[in-house]
Amino acid sequence: MNKPERIDTATEGAMLAIGRRAREAAHALALATPEAKTKALRAAAKALREATPQILAANTKDIEAARTAGRPAAFIDRLLLNGARIAAMATGVEEIAELPDPVGTVLAEWSRPNGLKFQRVRVPLGVIGIIYESRPNVTADAGALAVKAGNAAILRAGSESLNSSLAIHAAMASGLKSAGLPEAAIQLVPIADRAAVGHMLAGLDGSIDVIVPRGGKSLVERVQKEARVPVFAHLEGLCHTYVDKDADLGMAVEVVLNAKMRRTGVCGATETLLVDKAAPAAVLPALVKALLDDGCEVRGDAATQKADARVKPAADTDWTTEYLDAIISVKTVDGVAGAIAHIAGHSTQHTDAIITANTATAERFMREVDSAIVLHNASTQFADGGEFGFGGEIGIATGKLHARGPVGVEQLTSFKYVVRGDGQIRPK
Repeated sequence: MNKPERIDTATEGAMLAIGRRAREAAHALALATPEAKTKALRAAAKALREATPQILAANTKDIEAARTAGRPAAFIDRLLLNGARIAAMATGVEEIAELPDPVGTVLAEWSRPNGLKFQRVRVPLGVIGIIYESRPNVTADAGALAVKAGNAAILRAGSESLNSSLAIHAAMASGLKSAGLPEAAIQLVPIADRAAVGHMLAGLDGSIDVIVPRGGKSLVERVQKEARVPVFAHLEGLCHTYVDKDADLGMAVEVVLNAKMRRTGVCGATETLLVDKAAPAAVLPALVKALLDDGCEVRGDAATQKADARVKPAADTDWTTEYLDAIISVKTVDGVAGAIAHIAGHSTQHTDAIITANTATAERFMREVDSAIVLHNASTQFADGGEFGFGGEIGIATGKLHARGPVGVEQLTSFKYVVRGDGQIRPK
């Protein structure tokens, strides 16, 4: 006979209290003026800068623990904070503060023959639960975006980044308080136990309106399986770059190197390179050599292995692997149709790019590739809300409902209908 599942009442009680505080804060934020939110986020950015020593000390603990646990270099890079990254984090919060306030924006308006006047108006979602893993900067980005859109945020960082995230959150909360907004507008779950995630997925007794997971495949799969509230899915970044026969070789080499090697641990890093079989003979060897010489392991099909003796044979699993490391799979395909077919069969609909001088080919690729972000002659590492002018992002949503692509302030709102009349009634 199976034993009944043990319920941690202390964790449950703590999480429900977090939910209640968030719901109260969400009400206050929904009524806050744009000026109040801007002032609060500026104060939060200032507090982040002032707390740099404390944040670095906390991050050192996380880094040491990750190294002791044998975490790979790409994981360490995602976790690592330094003065420049904290300054960039604070600047990102300031940029979010200066964005136009979406709340109250009239999306559409019209009148009916009976004199009723209709408006569709942006409103906050309410309380957003954000579950993420090794990137402590998400604490600042997600919290700031939620507040700007008039939402309260409940953040649950991964245990590997908990010390760093707690230090960042403390600075953000002090900034909000100094500006007169409730500290509970941004709450960080201080409980490392995975049971805390389960309580968030259950909705905290109706307190959470939407969940945003930002992490690896196992996290997202758990969220999608267990969540009882709507989810903005952020699946793996299995990103592709296709080099067409009409690509400029110099551009292709530069873009591919950036797309793979700028930061190998980000979700926008290219994981599979597709090369047109009809490309000039020098193209494939040049691309492969550039990657190998830059320290990237290349796993390729037969043609790619012939291009350079250092290439390792690719297994079937390589075409569906998000490496998040200095590893890339390379395959030759039959033109743009072959590239589109490969992406359709293996993509996670995150970000895919084409390098070509042929405008018609590029337009076909961008029309037929069904991913959240498609690019022409640009690195897949532009899959970032800041690069889109959103000031930051909570994640790249790969689903198709409500939000898709970088989730910024506008995507963290819904809308309601405001109807004004002067005594109209419906006929019997």
